[in-house]
Amino acid sequence: MIQFRTMLNVADNTGARKVAVWRVWGGYRKRYGQLGDLVTGSVKAAVPHGLVKKGEVVHLVIVRQRKEYRRADGTYIRFGENAAVIIDPDTKDPRGTRIFGPVARELKVRGYSKIVSLAPEVL
Repeated sequence: MIQFRTMLNVADNTGARKVAVWRVWGGYRKRYGQLGDLVTGSVKAAVPHGLVKKGEVVHLVIVRQRKEYRRADGTYIRFGENAAVIIDPDTKDPRGTRIFGPVARELKVRGYSKIVSLAPEVL
């Protein structure tokens, strides 16, 4: 359950480390985001000389969440952290060139096949 002011780890090599969520996209008064949802946030921590700077407003897709997610076959998946990948909102492609850690396979259905192909593991 990703909501307003949730701090997310960034799972790519854009240079951002922590992002605070401002808005969950996808419907009128949508409160909570889950795997594959698009959110807007502000970079709170970044490494020097990265693609993104501290304070920059970015669009992200959620790739891992601590709250268990129920799949259509009845199984549940849960990760150890909340993490997201910075994307270009027009093309749905990641801004970085590498993805760190596992991602959920629900991303492929939602149109983020480039993120799934770059990830080292898909669960």
